[in-house]
Amino acid sequence: MAYALFLLLPGCPIAAMALAGYGLGRHRLRQADRQARLRSLAALAGSVAAAVYTLGLLCLTLAILDSDDSGADSAPLHPCRVAGHPERAAHVTDYRVEYIPLRYVCETTDGSDYSAAVVPGWVTPAAAGSGLAAVGCAGAAAYEGERRARRGAATA
Repeated sequence: MAYALFLLLPGCPIAAMALAGYGLGRHRLRQADRQARLRSLAALAGSVAAAVYTLGLLCLTLAILDSDDSGADSAPLHPCRVAGHPERAAHVTDYRVEYIPLRYVCETTDGSDYSAAVVPGWVTPAAAGSGLAAVGCAGAAAYEGERRARRGAATA
């Protein structure tokens, strides 16, 4: 169910640190050309996306640990308890984890489901926005390199 967390939870912070290191230390930005600056910016945006996604994964992991904790107060599942709707949580049978977007989904006896608010609402838009910015900057860097190569070939 949540086995992907074993790969994502250590992998995302490592990716965030590696991208931040590349973005900050690879080039001297004052002396670099536009392509190098765009690559650095893409790496930093990717680092932000990985760091924000890691925060969401940590929230999700804490909710899973809380729901797997069996005890006298374990039914209904803690993350599935919704303030003002105790009857909804009383019919929860299981949960599942979704990674895009990051969600903890409570499944009920009648076959319906609902998303528990364990991951902050800003995590998915921030990670997606930073990821798209990283892809855009990487594409712009590739375009700049291609443009420079064509210009150099035309003058030669």
